[in-house]
Amino acid sequence: MKAVEISSYGAPSVLRLCDRPDPVAGEGEVLIRVSASGVNRPDVLQRTGNYPVPPGASDLPGLEVAGEIVSGDAAALGAAGMKVGDRVCALVAGGGYAGLCVAPVGQCLPVPAGLSDIEAASLPETFFTVWSNVFDRARLQPGETLLVQGGSSGIGVTAIQMAKALGARVIVTAGSDDKCQACLKLGADHAINYRTQDFAEEARRLTGGAGVNVILDMVAGTYVAREVECLAEDGRLVIIAVQGGVKSEFNAGLVLRKRLVVTGSTLRPRPVAFKAAIARALGQTVWPLLASGAIRPVIFRTFAAADAAAAHELMESNQHVGKIVLTW
Repeated sequence: MKAVEISSYGAPSVLRLCDRPDPVAGEGEVLIRVSASGVNRPDVLQRTGNYPVPPGASDLPGLEVAGEIVSGDAAALGAAGMKVGDRVCALVAGGGYAGLCVAPVGQCLPVPAGLSDIEAASLPETFFTVWSNVFDRARLQPGETLLVQGGSSGIGVTAIQMAKALGARVIVTAGSDDKCQACLKLGADHAINYRTQDFAEEARRLTGGAGVNVILDMVAGTYVAREVECLAEDGRLVIIAVQGGVKSEFNAGLVLRKRLVVTGSTLRPRPVAFKAAIARALGQTVWPLLASGAIRPVIFRTFAAADAAAAHELMESNQHVGKIVLTW
């Protein structure tokens, strides 16, 4: 099969189209002929040597794919109501930048009605991540306010739409007025340009001084201190990336007085059963919203797989709104 490998750690140019042996599906797995592969920030981190591959996972980058099931564990497929020939999208622990990819059956979901494989390939990584962190860990409830750091990112556009569809109020931060407008068009109630405004002061103002209930943070670093300040009583801060650094200093007294929860997670190394539970929840709650058009994929640009380096350059430029996808 054709695949895109990381020839050595470094700049986007280290990504190289290559030939690899076809993978074989094992127990509880399916083999997918890939039509499209999502590009995500963890792929960039893996390429630069800053995101180790979990034991047993493919060394090829790529955490989400869409395409057609070509073979697999018949019993597992039957139990999941799937069959050879079905169009699916899947979350994988690696190996997504390839013409063929093995995925656990439990981490596969049908391509939502009316969506293309390109659109479906943009879903798993961000939808699994947002559901797990915003709704499972942070327990966002209808009527509460969610603050999303980086609202124009793949995670951000997903969090905006999912939270709004499920009854929450959404405030986002973004790095330009154009990106703020894009977030508003997707349904965000308010958008804060973090380059010209203090997001903590704005969040408090927009909530009448009460603060926000949940924050989804991909920055960490110095942001944490201000996030603790703008959380409401019983607020929850969920950290899912550390683009601003791993060290944070904040007022622990506020955590006590406001009864705050500071938590975080990484999804890639979690067991199949954990991810399969997320898939079931998404299938029941969110996939119908995709099929109805209440939530829609946001694709900024597609690249042929051979141009994966250009896709990574775009990712690192931070000029995109939504997802970047490779096509096979």
